[in-house]
Amino acid sequence: MNHQGAPRLLDLAVQSLVRNEALAISALEELPEELFPPLFLEAFTRRRSRVLMAMVHAWPFTCLPLGSLMKTRDLETLRAVLDGLDALLTQKVQPRRSKLQVLDLRDVDENFWTVWSEGVAHTCLSNALGKRKTGKDCPGSGREKPFEVIVDLCLKVKTLDESLTYLSLWAKQRKDFVHLCYRKLDILAGALKIITTDLQTVNLDCIEEVGVICHWNLPTLGRFASYLGRMRHLRTLLVSHVNVPAYLSLVMQKKYVSQFATSFLKLDHLQALHLHSDSFLEGRLDQVLRCLRTPLETLSISHCPLLESDMSHLSWCPTLTQLKHLVFNNVRLTDFSPEPLQLLLERVAATLQTLDLEDCGISDAQLRVILPSLSRCSQLTTFSFCGNQIFMPALEDLVRHTVGLSKFSTGLYPVPLESYDASGIFYQEILARFAAKLRQTLSDLQSKSIFFGTVPCPECGNGLFYDLDMVRHCC
Repeated sequence: MNHQGAPRLLDLAVQSLVRNEALAISALEELPEELFPPLFLEAFTRRRSRVLMAMVHAWPFTCLPLGSLMKTRDLETLRAVLDGLDALLTQKVQPRRSKLQVLDLRDVDENFWTVWSEGVAHTCLSNALGKRKTGKDCPGSGREKPFEVIVDLCLKVKTLDESLTYLSLWAKQRKDFVHLCYRKLDILAGALKIITTDLQTVNLDCIEEVGVICHWNLPTLGRFASYLGRMRHLRTLLVSHVNVPAYLSLVMQKKYVSQFATSFLKLDHLQALHLHSDSFLEGRLDQVLRCLRTPLETLSISHCPLLESDMSHLSWCPTLTQLKHLVFNNVRLTDFSPEPLQLLLERVAATLQTLDLEDCGISDAQLRVILPSLSRCSQLTTFSFCGNQIFMPALEDLVRHTVGLSKFSTGLYPVPLESYDASGIFYQEILARFAAKLRQTLSDLQSKSIFFGTVPCPECGNGLFYDLDMVRHCC
């Protein structure tokens, strides 16, 4: 275990115990619960399979978050853990201390393995480990089973790695006792036929998050819809880089978009929809959104070509009235009427928390139309408007209206156009005077983070951000 400074007495004791496997295993019956995580971590680091097996058998918490340790899946370690589970599952009388119900193989953000080392009380550790969902909570498990294994699935060009293959076979052989639950599915394979076999073996009803992160064409997305519609508990969907082949007729385009859209009719739990670089949306956004069954919390559309009719549909779409997060990033709105966006902001004013309108080509005149509705977004905490070419008077009004919102905390704005000369050279001193004026006239800025972003450099592609004190931040 790698900690800064001299080893603590606890570290030394754990290291000594793991070196003597027989002693470590015999000590588990009386070992305090708070020592299980550091001992498991040491055994994992030193690849002590026998100790890991025994610890799984005696694990005193409901969840074992192994995935946050296994940044890359290790078959030897996984076998040791599953062997420990076998001993636990086949035992008629459960061990006195064992509470294990969930093996979590996801690479989660929370690092449960450092909780014990930071001086957190034993009860906090128990609560943290106990917060994970058990088999009772899995939407796709059907009848309740005594044990659940949670894993994320990433389908690439090649077949499943040996660890996932081993795990899948292990769970299949124990299907009466174990529920293998795939919560997140990322698809990186360019051809649907490559992953069809894997999709047919997965319980799609468990999946809560899907990312199609590959270059598909529209017919492939249409064929995938039959699988998507079976993910009845899906909460988050990302569809990225779906293009429309030049040979595809308008009739066939409409057919495949309809196949994709009608799959939404079966998704009663969908909360977040992310659409990125999808050319098929142009003129068909209403065809997609009208099939949504429940109100979205998040709608993100980035780098997608849209028509003005698409924006008009957004303004009255009944499933967008409760949005908390709205993203239009690199969606050109320059030639559109601002009224549809203004009306949409009006309808979500009571719920909207984050708004991203970066690189939309919004002009001063358009901004002045949407500003009154933006000013009524009482829950707004984060606003990004970088990449739009705005002059100082309009930008000053925008900053005043957003900073004045009661819950507002972070704003990202473009450097005003007056800060550039005709050749595009940025003059920092002009922005400094503008920032100083804002600081003098705006009140209650202590809890606000205000940044102004420059136009990205044409050579390196990077931009700079300046705060109100003209401290430079790299993006």
